[in-house]
Amino acid sequence: MPSRRQFLIGTGAAGVTALSAGCSAGGGTPEDSGSGGGGSTGGSGNTETYEVGFGDYETTVSPSSFPEKLFIYAVQTGWSNWGALMQEFENEYGVPLNDDQRSSGEALSHARQNAQDPNHSAMNGGYTFGVVARNDGLTQPYKPANYDKVPDSLKTDDGHVTATRRMTTAVVYRKDLYEEQGIAPPETWEDLKREAVAAKTQYQPPQAAVGLAGALSINNAYGGSLDDVQPVIDFYNDVKSKGAVFAGNVEQKFSKGEIQTFVEYDYTGLDLKYNADSVSEDQVGVKFLNGPEGKGALNQPYGYAMLKGAPNPEACKLFMDYVLSKQGQKKFFDAFVRPIRADELDTPEKFPSTDRYQGTEFQVDYGKLVDTQESIIQEIGQGVGLTGY
Repeated sequence: MPSRRQFLIGTGAAGVTALSAGCSAGGGTPEDSGSGGGGSTGGSGNTETYEVGFGDYETTVSPSSFPEKLFIYAVQTGWSNWGALMQEFENEYGVPLNDDQRSSGEALSHARQNAQDPNHSAMNGGYTFGVVARNDGLTQPYKPANYDKVPDSLKTDDGHVTATRRMTTAVVYRKDLYEEQGIAPPETWEDLKREAVAAKTQYQPPQAAVGLAGALSINNAYGGSLDDVQPVIDFYNDVKSKGAVFAGNVEQKFSKGEIQTFVEYDYTGLDLKYNADSVSEDQVGVKFLNGPEGKGALNQPYGYAMLKGAPNPEACKLFMDYVLSKQGQKKFFDAFVRPIRADELDTPEKFPSTDRYQGTEFQVDYGKLVDTQESIIQEIGQGVGLTGY
């Protein structure tokens, strides 16, 4: 557990003194809070400094170095409750974040293109995409506070990549439209091959982390492996011939009834079911599916990696610490995202039961996935004839 130096309360923004960890007004312990304050005076007029990092990476950061806006790949409103985390971080530390509407694959591509002069400070997204970025020499080590709370299998020993949350592939469908048309709701992946279901189902292309997770879920359910993705290619060609579409951004089409079923994460379906105004709770069904030869719900970790040459390293470290604090982790739960420190928190009752997760959820060798995911994406894309490959 990293120690935090004591700090002197200054005359900074009320939001800072009210919410900052370890404040003298009786703030929480390091385990349940963001970064603590220090005593120097920053150029922004904010008098706090903040202790960040874990172990050898402990250091002090000052608001005098903070940018007008912090750019981190794929930290975006409308996904994983980032909007709430971004707003609370800004309220607490005075640093707004850019709303970066990129997928993990798009972020990796942009980071590669700008490797000599990076304009983003960290890469957030699918865990394996972060490891690929590390292997490409695009990242630098930084272990945020509470790094020791992350399972060893979901962080790299060198501190380059750290998981912050995890998601599970699920099928989401319009219960009301299924009932109106007399269609039985899906119970297995095989049910999504029925023509009446396939014609109004949307899948994410595998170039996005969520799309790759969906593809690997189906592949595993039909007996495939990381070395054999022909089962999902066959599945996709089958449903594509019956009218299934491969695209992102499902909510509006789902709300209008243009698509009745889609494959993404438990988070997307549960957030739509319980948090969206566009459809009511009783209109939305969320299920984990198995296939004829195996489990069909991949557990996919997400996280971040600090980029080599990050333009705003101090604010970036503070944000990474905040996301991994209990305060930040609870924000994921608010939108039905399972935080990586979920075992230390109370899981909301509206989440599916543990039995449902255990009955369908599986994991893969994420190290092997890192080595093979680009070839897998290409093979599926070419095998199905998806655009962009």
